[in-house]
Amino acid sequence: MNLSAQNKKGHASPQAGFTLIEILLVIGILAILIAITLIAINPARQFSQANNTQRSSDVAAILNAINQYMIDNDGAIPAGTGVAISASTTNMGSDAADVNICSDIVPLYIAEMPVDPTYGSITTGPCSVYNTSYDVSRSATDNRITVTAPETELGIPDIFVTR
Repeated sequence: MNLSAQNKKGHASPQAGFTLIEILLVIGILAILIAITLIAINPARQFSQANNTQRSSDVAAILNAINQYMIDNDGAIPAGTGVAISASTTNMGSDAADVNICSDIVPLYIAEMPVDPTYGSITTGPCSVYNTSYDVSRSATDNRITVTAPETELGIPDIFVTR
């Protein structure tokens, strides 16, 4: 007679362990907790917020570099190549239709030309072939410079800084 399977009165002892219902209940509770955690964290929203924060930092850094250039050059606006900074909003990049001030401000006033984290690109070299996906314009009345990040996420309006 196997004593481990029976108690002293001869009845079978209950086996240690979990029933199928208990295991399914624990799995169900864990699934609900994981779903609540993912909804609370929402990684896609976190990445979008991080991208918008990067855009805000980038437009401020570009405008600071332009202002430092203007201070060192008696108020002259960086001319670069391509289109000059004008009252019409123009993309900053290396194409002929873009404002290309990279060679004027990189690396003296800013280490490298910032690009939009989602839509911008630097293909070759720091100022050779690039597209920041940021816009720049100059007020016709008071020469104030505005740098704009038009490709924002989460439905927020354009991010811009004017000085």
